[in-house]
This record gives sequence, structure tokens and C-alpha cells, in this order.
Amino acid sequence: MTDTAPETTADRRIRASVTRRFVRDPLIVGLVLLAAAIVWTLAGDDLGFFSFLLMLIGGWSLAFSFVNATMEMRPVRNGVVLELGVAVVLTALMLFMIEFGGEDLLDGLPEGARAVIVVLQIAAAPATGWIWLGLLSRITDLFRRRERAMRPTPAPPEWQREDGGDGSRVEFPALDLRMRSLTVGIIGIVLVVGLAGTALLIAFDDAVMNMGPRVVILVMGVVVGLPVYLLLRAGLRRRTLRCSLAFGDDELRIRAGSSSHRIPFSELQTLVWRMRSDYARVEVRGAGVDLSLIVGLAKPPAGRMAELPPLPRRVFRRLELAGLTVERSRRDEVVTFRRAV
Repeated sequence: MTDTAPETTADRRIRASVTRRFVRDPLIVGLVLLAAAIVWTLAGDDLGFFSFLLMLIGGWSLAFSFVNATMEMRPVRNGVVLELGVAVVLTALMLFMIEFGGEDLLDGLPEGARAVIVVLQIAAAPATGWIWLGLLSRITDLFRRRERAMRPTPAPPEWQREDGGDGSRVEFPALDLRMRSLTVGIIGIVLVVGLAGTALLIAFDDAVMNMGPRVVILVMGVVVGLPVYLLLRAGLRRRTLRCSLAFGDDELRIRAGSSSHRIPFSELQTLVWRMRSDYARVEVRGAGVDLSLIVGLAKPPAGRMAELPPLPRRVFRRLELAGLTVERSRRDEVVTFRRAV
């Protein structure tokens, strides 16, 4: 049995603010817009664009308020059952009106009643769609939570004490690739994809004009973008190496694939250590070694992130004693050691 902490005054204020912003305010806006749409419909002879827009936005606002209200219901299943029931009823009513709600059904009603029914019928379309999307988000969130519960939270690589050694070691997969080569490759791919897409658009001009812009974007992504992405991914996977890096008392030891290097701190010229992002990497230059190992784009092992751990404090002391100066980025995600010339 778990204890639940009592709700504080600050918690109540936050909950009231959230309810006001995401439940009450959209409800009021939706009711005002639908009332304005009804008045506009009664005043005019037919449906205009402005009144149609009021109905769509008003219906969505009401559904937005309803979905958020069900999200706050406790226990959670009560909100799910209510949301599902309303979605089913609205869908059934929409199908009934489409099948049987023609002019014959509305002719016998007063003009005001007809206007209200027409407005609610049009507003029900975005409302029903939003409610079903809310249910879909609940289902996907449930599967994600179950997946996260079954799968351990990924963690960055960890430093390990070397067996019989004088320092700490970290192991990681990485791409043996320079940032300049990666940048040039990305620019080249963008140019190739752009030129290929332009050539296809020119060659199939008639078909493109008939498809419409959205379909064209989808087709171009499948025909041009996807194959290029798969080729790039396969090329990068082939360059992925199993790497390790160790800081001893007076030297840096690196293994990248089948090659190994030992760099005394006294001969180290540059060390770049970026922990996070797609460009997380290690750059090392000195003693005849010039390596760039990009970690952020390599596929990490199960349970690990494509990142690097923070450098141990002893590394800063050792490298500063060896004559290197340290530069840090604003958020300390990039640490650069350089030897003054």
C-alpha cells in the first residue's frame, strides 16, 4: 500500500490553471463559435465560407475541451470509456445523417431547428475525428509505457577500470569519419536528391500536375529520398567500428577496429570530446595519429545511448599538467584540449 502525498495549494493552483486553459476556455470558445455560426446561417440564405469555418473550428474546440476533460478523469478507465462511448455515438449519428438525413427529414422542421441541425452536423465531423485521435493517442501511449517498462532505460557508456592498468576505459561503437567528410557528403546528397527530383518532375510533368502537391511530395520521398537514405545508412553501417578509449597516468590508448594507438600526453596536440547529439565524437591528433570517431551516428548496443560519458576529473588534471589548455562549450557538452603553439 503506497502513501499519496496531500495536494498542496500550489498543486491545486496548477491543476486549476491547466483545467481553465485546456478545458474551460476551449469549451467557451466552441460554444460561442457555434452560436455565431447558427446566427450567421439563419441570417443568410445559404452556407458561406465564414460560417462553414466557424462550424469547423467550433466543433474542434468542443472536442478539444472534451478530450482534455476525459484525460483528467480518475480512474483513467472512466475517461477512456466515456471518450469511446461519445466517439461511437457521434460516428453513428454522422452515418445516420449521411444515409437518411436528407432534405426530406429536415423539411418538416422549423427554420431555426434546421439551422441548428445543419451547424451541429458539420461541426460533428472535426469533433469526431479529434475524439478518435485522442483515443488513438491513449492506445499508443499505453503500448509505449508497456514497452518502456519491459525495456531498460538506455544509458550512456560507462567508464570501467582497466584490469591491471593505470586508468579508466570506455567502449563504444563509432564511425571512422571526419566531420568535414560528413558535411561534404550531406551537401552532396542534398544536391543529388534535389537534381534527381527536379529531373523526375520535368520528365513526368503531366502526371505531376494531375497528382497534386501532397501526392508528389509523398512519391518523391518514396522514389528518391528513401533509396538514398537506405544507401547512406548501409554505407555508414559498413564504417562502424568497435572502439575503446583509455586514459592512463601519462598516455592515451585508443583502439578503433583492428588498429591500436598509444599517444603520450606530452605528444597530444588536440583532443575533442563531444558527449551528445548526432555529432557526438572523439577527435584525437598527436604522435602521428589523426583520428575522428563519430559516436552519435553509430548504432549503439542494446541498452546504451549513442553518446559519450563525461570525462573524469583526473583526466583534466593530467592533461593540464601535460601542457594542454581546456576549452568548454556553454553547456559543457563539448570539451576541447589544445596544446599552445
